[in-house]
Amino acid sequence: MSQDDAVRDLAARAGFSVHWTDQAGQSRTVTPETLRRLLSALGLGCDSETETRGSLERLSEIAGAPAALVTATVGHTVPVPGKPGTAARLIREDGETFDVILGDAGDGRALMRPILEAGYHRLETRDGGVTLAVAPPRGRSIVDAASGRRMWGLAAQVYGLTRRGDGGIGDLGGVATLAETLGRAGADALALSPLHAGFTADPHHFGPYSPSSRLFLNALHADPDFLFSEDRVEEASRAAGVADIRRALESAPLIDWPDSARAKLATFRKLFESFRSVECAESGRGRLAMDFDAFRAEGGDLLERHARFEALHAARFGADMRQWDWRSWPEALRDPQSAAVAEFSSEHAGEVDFHVFLQWIADRSFAAAQKAARDSGMAIGLISDLAVGMDAGGSHAWSRQQDVLVGLSVGSPPDLFNPNGQAWGLATFSPIALKTSGFAPFLATLRACMKNAGGVRIDHAMGFARLWMAPEGAKATEGAYLAFPVDDMLRLTALESLRNEAVVVGEDLGTVPEGFRERLAEAGVAGMRVLQFERHERRFFPPSYYPADALAMTTTHDLPTTAGWWSGADIDLRASVAGGQFGETAANDRLEREQERSALWRAFVAADVAAGDPPAPDAPDVVVDAAVAFLSTTPSKLVLLPMEDALGQLEQPNLPGTLDEHPNWRRRLPNPAPDMLAESAPAARLRTLNRRRDA
Repeated sequence: MSQDDAVRDLAARAGFSVHWTDQAGQSRTVTPETLRRLLSALGLGCDSETETRGSLERLSEIAGAPAALVTATVGHTVPVPGKPGTAARLIREDGETFDVILGDAGDGRALMRPILEAGYHRLETRDGGVTLAVAPPRGRSIVDAASGRRMWGLAAQVYGLTRRGDGGIGDLGGVATLAETLGRAGADALALSPLHAGFTADPHHFGPYSPSSRLFLNALHADPDFLFSEDRVEEASRAAGVADIRRALESAPLIDWPDSARAKLATFRKLFESFRSVECAESGRGRLAMDFDAFRAEGGDLLERHARFEALHAARFGADMRQWDWRSWPEALRDPQSAAVAEFSSEHAGEVDFHVFLQWIADRSFAAAQKAARDSGMAIGLISDLAVGMDAGGSHAWSRQQDVLVGLSVGSPPDLFNPNGQAWGLATFSPIALKTSGFAPFLATLRACMKNAGGVRIDHAMGFARLWMAPEGAKATEGAYLAFPVDDMLRLTALESLRNEAVVVGEDLGTVPEGFRERLAEAGVAGMRVLQFERHERRFFPPSYYPADALAMTTTHDLPTTAGWWSGADIDLRASVAGGQFGETAANDRLEREQERSALWRAFVAADVAAGDPPAPDAPDVVVDAAVAFLSTTPSKLVLLPMEDALGQLEQPNLPGTLDEHPNWRRRLPNPAPDMLAESAPAARLRTLNRRRDA
C-alpha cells in the first residue's frame, strides 16, 4: 500500500468521504494533500508512514474504548459494552433499580433488553458502567403540537424589531410584545433569528450565524425591564450619560451596532453597579440576588468559562487589535484551566461577574418572552434558531478546545449555484470528541437552545449526517465531507425534544443526502418547504404537495422577499454588487424571472387564490397576498410567514456572499411590529393565515 493509499484509508476510517458525488451527478475524489490537512485538524497526523500507522492505532483504540454514552430507542434492544451473560444492574432515571443478565449481540458485545421508559438511565456491571440515553421513536413534532389542527406564525429578525427604550437594537422586550399581539390574533409560533452570544468587546462582529458561543446569549438582545423597573433602567441610562444617544439610535433606519452596543453596555454596567450596591448588599440577599446566585450555580463551569473568556477577550483585544482570536494570545492564556487564567480572573473578578450578570438578564428576558407567548395562547411560542457552527476564535472554541475542530471551516461544496463552493468560517464539533465525551457538547447546545423556547430550528440540518469541511485559509474546493453519528444525534434530539417539550425544525434546503429528509421525518424533525424552491424546473408544485409534517414558508432570511422576487429587486441588488460572484448576468436573470413569474402566477390561479393576468413587476402586493393564501391552503401543520412578507417589504435581511456591499443584519423596522401589522394589508394577511386554523 502506498503512503497516499494509507492516507485515504485513514481518512475513510476517520469519517471523511474520499469519494463524493456533486450536484451534477459527477464523481469527485479528494486529493491526498487535502486529506492530510483535514486529518491534521482531527489530531491524526499522516505525513509519514510511522505517523499514519500511529493515527490508525489511535482510531482503533478510540473505537475499542468503552462508550461513555449509548443511545437507544424505547422498546428496542441495544448493544452495550460488556460480556454476554454478565450480571448487571439498571438504574433507571427515576431511581428504580433492576437486576438484569446481558444477552449476546452476536458481535462480541453484550445486549441490553428493551427499556420502555425514555430517559437517561445507568447500566452498571462489575467492570464499569455506561449511560443509556433511551429516546422515544419520535420527538415532539409540529403535528403533536398542533393537536390535529393547522397552525401559523411569523418569523422575525430580533435585532430589527423596535420599541421605545431598546437602545437601537431589537430586544426580547420587543419579542414579547410581538408574541402577545400574534397570540391574540390566533398565531401559535414566533420564530426568531439566532440569539447566540457574540463578542461583547467587538460589536462590529454582529452576524447572528457566526457566534462566539451557542451555549449562551447575546446580551445586546436582553431587556432588563423584565428584572428591573423601566424607570430604573432609564435612570441607569442617564447615569451612564447615554440616554440621548440611545433615543437617537432608536429612530435610525439601520442599526449602528458599535454605537448601540456601547450605549447598551454602558447602561448595563450602571445597572450592575446598582444591583451590587442594592440587592446584593441587602441583609440575607434580596430576591433578585438569590435568583442571580441560582442562575450562576446552574450555569456551572461552562458559564464561568464563558464569562472569563469575555473578560479576557476585552482585555487582550482592547490592548492589541491583533489579539482578537484567542489563538493569538500569550500561550498561558490559551488554556482556560491555566494558572494564568485563574490569576487574571481573580484580579478581574468584578469584570467576570459583570459578564455573568449579562447572561442572567439575557436568560431571564428570553424566559419572560416565552411566557408572554404561551400566556397569549400560542401552542408552541418562541422557536429559537441554532446556527450550524461557531467562530473558532470565540468562547466555546477557547473554553472547550477538545470539543471543536479548530482549524477547519464548515461550508458547502461546489455546486450549480456556487461553482467555487463556500467556506463559512465556522468551526463545529469533532465527531471523535462527541463519542468520547458522551455527546456532552451536543447535549449542552441542544439544551441551551430549547431552554426558553417551545421549539428550535436547526440551521443546515444536514450537519446531523455530514458537513463539508475545508482547512482554514484554503479554498472551499479543497474540502471533503465529514460524517457525523447521525443515528445517535437524532435519538438525542428526539429525547431532548420530549424532555423540553420543544418541536424541532430542520433546515434541509440545498444539497440533501438521499433519504435524509425521510430520516428527519421519522425522528419527528420537521423539514422546510419554501415556496420559491418548491417546483420542478418552471412548474411550481400545488398546495397538496406540501407534507403535513413540514414547515411551509414563503421565503427565508437568505432569499429575496416575495415582493422583492416579483419586482426583480433582488436581481438589481445582485447586479449592483461588484465582483461577479453571482454568476449569471442581470439580463439573463430578468428574462428567467419573467418566465418564473408567469409560472408562479399559474400555480396561484390553479390553487384558486388568484385570478386574471399576472400583476406587473412593480405591483407585488397582490402577489404577496396570493402567496400567503397559497400556503394557508397547504396541509402543512405549521406555516411561518417572515415579517418582511407580512409587511410586503422589498428588502431581504441578508444577501449571502456579501459583507459591506449590503446592510446585512442591520435593517430596523420604522415602527413597532404590532403597529405595522395592524395596518390594512398586513392585518388582512394575518387573517388569511388565521382562517387555516378552522379549515
